[in-house]
Amino acid sequence: MAGDWGVGPFAVHEPVAVANATPVSPVAIPKVEPAAPGKTFREVFDLFLSDPSRDRTQKTASIYEGLFTVVSGVWGADIALDDIDRAKCRELLDVLRTLPSNPTKRFPKMTMVEASRMAKETGLSTVLSAGSINGYMAKLRTLLTFAVQEGWIERNVAKGLGVIDPIRRRDKRLPFATEQLRLIFDAPLYRGCIDDGAGYATPGPSRPRRGRFWIPLIALYTGMRLNEICQLDVADIQIVEGVDCIFVGLGPSTEASDKRLKTASSERYIPIHPALHDLGLMDFVAKQRRSGRRKLFSDLPASSTGYYSDKFSRWFSRFTEKAGAARPRTCFHSFRHCYRDALREAGIPHEVALALGGWASAGGKGDVEIAAAYGRGYRLSTLLQAVEKVEFPGLDLGHLRPSNRPPSGALSPDLSFEVPGDSDSDVVDRATDDQAWRVSPLTT
Repeated sequence: MAGDWGVGPFAVHEPVAVANATPVSPVAIPKVEPAAPGKTFREVFDLFLSDPSRDRTQKTASIYEGLFTVVSGVWGADIALDDIDRAKCRELLDVLRTLPSNPTKRFPKMTMVEASRMAKETGLSTVLSAGSINGYMAKLRTLLTFAVQEGWIERNVAKGLGVIDPIRRRDKRLPFATEQLRLIFDAPLYRGCIDDGAGYATPGPSRPRRGRFWIPLIALYTGMRLNEICQLDVADIQIVEGVDCIFVGLGPSTEASDKRLKTASSERYIPIHPALHDLGLMDFVAKQRRSGRRKLFSDLPASSTGYYSDKFSRWFSRFTEKAGAARPRTCFHSFRHCYRDALREAGIPHEVALALGGWASAGGKGDVEIAAAYGRGYRLSTLLQAVEKVEFPGLDLGHLRPSNRPPSGALSPDLSFEVPGDSDSDVVDRATDDQAWRVSPLTT
């Protein structure tokens, strides 16, 4: 009944004695260790660059150093990784949008934020391009992705941040116009100059044929990237399946290589265009082979970044200026655009063009990617048929043909070269010199 404390859910009972009861030990409360301090941006940056699982060149490292300089100037290098949120990333993006190019040189006494503000207030026009801004943000995303993979943060807060680039990717670099090509190959370097050093732009009696002479010509008729050409070894000029060709690759995996490839699809064989035969390229190769030199263009030193193209790229900009061929949005890479257009004009099938240029297949996923992994690629004879159709109407290079060479069709079976170590009178047909020239095609 009500008020009876002996029943109901709130009943009070006397303790009941239990025979031989085992005393209950008190529950042990685990000691809470203090949380380990989180990583700082500086620590993540250093760990990222030293990660042995990532193949990174000195040039790539220097690009990330640029990112570190900018981030340090905006956030501070020792900002805790946990303190980098979406708002911080937007803050960085806002600074980049008005940051002058070379801010540490222009405003050496200002922070990145102050330099950005100064440029905005004064209406400075030479600020970072959309491509540069997006490049910085892409590198930041890569660093934060690394931190996510290592378990230091849960998500990439910089994902999707960038600016709209008003220039379409296709319009960033243009092919050379025919008139520009004429000006390039009519310059004193190709007509007669003092020398191919400081006197390359001064008319004179010399016609040197070294790197500065050959590299633009090879680029025009192969579409190769600048560093792919500059880093060539003499051994990369080969006969494969009876076809004279250039091997673009790192070489045997057992050897240390000083070469770089942009992508996996960059490795390829390119048949040598008949025009390059006519101009005497194979004679130059034979001369380099006889001399015992390893590099095809031994006059080109590698830069501190490990790339053979760095110094040549800067020189070529000066060369086009002095030749009167410089135009907005054209540079050495414009040769590659010329080559791609020439393949289109010749009606070369898309996949054959990709194989010749070392371009990755469009799409890059699904059935396209799976299909690309099958087979060994096109025969060199098929690629040669495509290369022979590449032409540049309106461009006459007859003045570059050696005086003792017929005007066309001087292909490898008709050429001879001197075997290294033999006298000048001992020559052998290159097509039969198996030990020096013949190799097997790429296998996968």
